[in-house]
Formats: sequence, C-alpha cells, structure tokens
Amino acid sequence: MTAPSPLPTYLYKILPSAPPSPLPDRLPLSDLDKKDGYIHLSTSEQVPGTADKWFNEFSELWLLKIRYETLASGTDGDGETKSDGKAEIKWEEVGRGVFAHFYGGDLGRGNVEQAFKVEKGASWTELKLEW
Repeated sequence: MTAPSPLPTYLYKILPSAPPSPLPDRLPLSDLDKKDGYIHLSTSEQVPGTADKWFNEFSELWLLKIRYETLASGTDGDGETKSDGKAEIKWEEVGRGVFAHFYGGDLGRGNVEQAFKVEKGASWTELKLEW
C-alpha cells in the first residue's frame, strides 16, 4: 500500500494506561499487536478516530510519540538499528484508511521520543494534537 504524502513527522501508539517510567528497552506488546504480528500505529490525524473507535470507554489515554524516520530506519526499542532489515514500517489499508504498522521490532526508550497523557472531552474525535 502507498504511504501518505507527505510522510508524517510522528507516529503514535495509543495505550489504555500509563507506560512504565522510565521506559524499558522493550515495552510489552498489546494482545492485539501480538495477535496481528505487528505494532498498530496512527498518525496525528488518525489518533482521534482510532481512540474513538477502540478506546471510547476510557476517559484518559497515553500516547507514545515516535519520530517516523526513527522507525523507518529500523530502530528497535533498545535504540539499535536492525541491520537485517526486519524492523520496518508498512502502510496498510484498514477499513477506514491507510495505517502504519511496525513489523519485526519493538517500542521502547530507544525509539519512543515522548509518552504523555491525553484526556477525553465530550468525544475522542475532539482531540487535537499540535504536531
């Protein structure tokens, strides 16, 4: 599937609860990520809709902010670049758009730039990310 143009500066992983602090080299995968075999990610424009569809019952969520170029270069959660080319971003069509999926790698302190909490207003669709 074709990547969006222009490519996003950041991708986000939505978490239903706070990640460990400080972040470890490898965060545990969600049940869905384990089942599907990749890490589900969203662009800043996709986060509100994804949160509304999959996390509507939560009043607060945590977002992991990840620089796109870091994952695209194959940087794993421990900060090491996988030279075997197995850690990669693939853009794949899902019913409501084209989403980034991270295959063959983990998220952790070596590739997550920031973790922060967001709170739901009347709806997650009202959430605005500045970047």
